[in-house]
Amino acid sequence: MDLDPELAALRPLGGFFLLRVAGEPPRPLPTLAQTYAHLSSDVHGDPLTFRVRKVARALRAPEERIGASVAQQGLAARLWSAALGCAVLYGGLPDLDPRLLRWDPDGSAPDDLWLTEVRALPGDAATLAATVLDGHLEPLSAALRARHPVAPGLLRGNAASALAGAARQLERWAHAHRRPEAAARARALTAELLAHPLLADTGTRTDTPAGTAFRRRSCCLYYRVPGGGVCGDCCFTRPPRSSPHAPSG
Repeated sequence: MDLDPELAALRPLGGFFLLRVAGEPPRPLPTLAQTYAHLSSDVHGDPLTFRVRKVARALRAPEERIGASVAQQGLAARLWSAALGCAVLYGGLPDLDPRLLRWDPDGSAPDDLWLTEVRALPGDAATLAATVLDGHLEPLSAALRARHPVAPGLLRGNAASALAGAARQLERWAHAHRRPEAAARARALTAELLAHPLLADTGTRTDTPAGTAFRRRSCCLYYRVPGGGVCGDCCFTRPPRSSPHAPSG
């Protein structure tokens, strides 16, 4: 199945899977390539720092590194969802080169992404890994760590958690719409991706009737925001009390 110019097959999957490909953004927006490369300390000229501080304020987080973790996981979820959704439903994915994706750091969740051109790529696990992990999440991690004291294991745990979450949502949709082949392909691709060297030590994957289950070995720090608690795949079963520092994985 060829990619259509509007990637319309993603629309029924929900906002995390959607890529805007028609029209122009409402105002000039940075590309993700510019976002990853920018090291300015001026918050108005640094979209990544702007996003981290926006998320931290919204969560009432006591530390900016919590905002960095949550912001990174949100963007990872968007990228994995769009890429995995295309790979499953089309059998290929659009080129998500950071130079082709515009991003609104002041947008709401899920993050707004505009793809300026649809170029088809293969939909295999190796291409997914090269596109999302190598093309986005590693440079995003490096950019965040240049600004905030966030452990690399934590960020890779976030990347794996975001992938597993996208797979579960896609599998649920496939089962609800009687698309067992789509559910099976989502599960198989996710298994290959979670075995990638950058993700293999981040947690444990389990196949269940409800979809791909994942238990990570690190914590995203969400428990440290007021009323946050622990996430369903957290290494903790209850919020830690004695230490302000979560495992980094």
